[in-house]
Amino acid sequence: MFTSRIVRPRRILLASAALTSLVVVDMSAALAQQARETLPAVEVSPPQSRKRAKPAARDAAGTRRATARKPTAAEVAPRPVVTNNAAPTPLNSNAVAESASRLGLTVRQTPATVEVISAGTMREQGYRTVSDVAQGAVGVTAGDNPAEPSAFSMRGFTNSQINTLYNGIKIGPQNMTSRIMDTANLEAVEILKGPASLISGEGAAGGAINFVTKQPHTGPIRNEADFSWDSLNSFRAHYGSGGSTNVQGLDYRFDLSRSTLNGFADDTSTRTLDVSGQLNYRISDSLKVWGAIEYREDRGRAYWGAPLVPVAFSGSHATAGIVSGAYISNFNGTNLGPVTIDDRTFNTNYNVLDNRNVAQEVWLRGGFELGLAPDLTLKSQAYAYGAERSWLNNEVEAFNTTTNTVDRSRFYVAHSQRLVGNITDLTWDADIAGLENRLVTTFSSSYLDFVRPGAANFPGDSVDLVDPDRGFYGLLTTRQQTARIDNEALSFEDRLKLTRTFALIGGLRVEHIGLDRNSTDVNGLENAGFPFTKSWAPVTGRLGYTWEAIPGLTFFSQYATGADVSANNIFLLGPTQPLDLTTARTYETGVKHVLWDNRAEWSFSAYDIVRKNVYAAAGGQTLNIAGRQESKGVELAGSIRPIAPLRLWGNIAYVDARYADYDFTGGSFSGNRPPNVPRIVANAGASWRFSTPWPVEVGITGRHVGDRTNSDANTVTMNAYTVGDVYAFVDIPKTVFNAVDQARLTFRVRNVTDKRYAIWGDPFYPDQILLGAPRTYEIAAAFKW
Repeated sequence: MFTSRIVRPRRILLASAALTSLVVVDMSAALAQQARETLPAVEVSPPQSRKRAKPAARDAAGTRRATARKPTAAEVAPRPVVTNNAAPTPLNSNAVAESASRLGLTVRQTPATVEVISAGTMREQGYRTVSDVAQGAVGVTAGDNPAEPSAFSMRGFTNSQINTLYNGIKIGPQNMTSRIMDTANLEAVEILKGPASLISGEGAAGGAINFVTKQPHTGPIRNEADFSWDSLNSFRAHYGSGGSTNVQGLDYRFDLSRSTLNGFADDTSTRTLDVSGQLNYRISDSLKVWGAIEYREDRGRAYWGAPLVPVAFSGSHATAGIVSGAYISNFNGTNLGPVTIDDRTFNTNYNVLDNRNVAQEVWLRGGFELGLAPDLTLKSQAYAYGAERSWLNNEVEAFNTTTNTVDRSRFYVAHSQRLVGNITDLTWDADIAGLENRLVTTFSSSYLDFVRPGAANFPGDSVDLVDPDRGFYGLLTTRQQTARIDNEALSFEDRLKLTRTFALIGGLRVEHIGLDRNSTDVNGLENAGFPFTKSWAPVTGRLGYTWEAIPGLTFFSQYATGADVSANNIFLLGPTQPLDLTTARTYETGVKHVLWDNRAEWSFSAYDIVRKNVYAAAGGQTLNIAGRQESKGVELAGSIRPIAPLRLWGNIAYVDARYADYDFTGGSFSGNRPPNVPRIVANAGASWRFSTPWPVEVGITGRHVGDRTNSDANTVTMNAYTVGDVYAFVDIPKTVFNAVDQARLTFRVRNVTDKRYAIWGDPFYPDQILLGAPRTYEIAAAFKW
């Protein structure tokens, strides 16, 4: 590993911008010529082989080609998710997820576990936020801890060990940059399991989750509108429109959504606004340009959880089945003994009255796709991102057995983030000794500037457990931290088909990360050890295969590696913290099977992951040397439609995740489980559609999450829980609403048994637990025309 800076990112970005600009300038002549030509209809399809000798398709599904030629660049839209021309499958394995591979492979053709949750599934299952979406996936849990909104756990890894991507672009570690996001403007959510640095770079030790905004389509304009309201007085509204314009070759998409999601705790809510749009312009068969813009905003009055309370103090108000174990307060050091959640605090908000949790984000993206030759395609995307975030809250709620009150502590922090970058792919289809081969070479570069004003003092007080006097934040003094990060990466990914059914797939990524950090005190003077500079050069990759043993039945295996920052995240590294990268590797094998004329599908995977050189949260802002993290598990998912009106689906995941070599002064956590990692996660659902004049469908879904802990000490357990939802929707005939083509009314009951449970715990704030929402009722209406 070397430490010299390779190239300053500004030069790289200028070169990338020059390349993009050159192509755009050259377009003017093409525009004049192509404007007089009739453009062919564009059909979105996955990449196909160019070989003419064998007309039968060579992909895993075994479907036949419509033509022997390679699709033009315009036929493969520059979008993260496209859908195969083949019939959709129950587990959506015909989708193409670019966050899992840049080769244009479907989920079945990728030697890894990948899930793609479509916009249709989000609507049908009532997924309102990206955390809802994640919890419906195989083995994934989520919690909207306000310090780290939209936090995820999968395969034994959590938070910033999982890369969060937006249209394939990483903006920083999850625990610093993620926000609560409504699903209305999303076309899909892609989930790639296990170390995945080949595609998304540093931070993907546990995998990657990619949020894909809705894209333009070629064809008649389609409009949609959605509305919903629930018993907590939450409200959501969305309008979207897209299709081809009167300008030949120009397609558009526009979406506007607004929501107010009220919490079950007093005076808690999140308000979101999302406006997104994109234009695609097909200049010719071989050239397509596009541009996109998005503005997102969320404003919350945050719920920070319920404090752990001694069973002896709560008495008859002590609850069973939410938490268990004994606890010594990390904040005030008092011994709580056996703990519980007091039922008088279910709806209590301990936050100050002037609290805020706000973020504003702007995206600008644009690029082109150019067919340089029949077998050579160049694709480039330039992007700019800006965000302003602010937290001003009481964040600590720690019961004190000496005073029998709740000790509180305030925290303030703000972010000002600017990111610019470019991703360029060159795809080459070729024959190697008569064998089909596809090679994608990717160069990416970015420059990130991050300014973090934060609290220099932490006002605190103590309040009653029941009916606390919430008060106000109080005196605030600030200090400032900065981080400047440049990143350049060169990667290669290749697929070689040794036979019609067997393919080798591999890739290699060489990355350079440069960090400049500074920190000042309240007087603007630099703190000891600052400023400092550090650089890394991780090399990561993947090697695997897929084998379609019989049509529709595909076996796969892979070895993949990842890298991430060993201590917390790259934005906050200090000069005295460990500055090395961790390394992660996975061995995975499995099978994916679609059968019964696309009416049934199942998948299975088994994996073994090891992450080395780990540092973990020890409460507050301190870190422990965790040494090594090991994770072994299996995942099984299936869906079937045995008869036309009935659909059944389910998934289950088991993971054995634990620390090793986790020793520190005063003890050892070796053998303990990481926080927020259940051994068992299972989901299941069933629906039945009645063929009535107004078609009605009823359904039920259930979710089971096993025991979890809220800190590395494993002294407090968040107990296992099972919750269920029921729903019914009515499709209203067009004769009722002549102005619309489709209309649907949906009635939904969430958490139908009104189960009280712990959904998430923050290891930095182990004195409190986030509770799941109680039973709520919802009505929704959706229209398409």
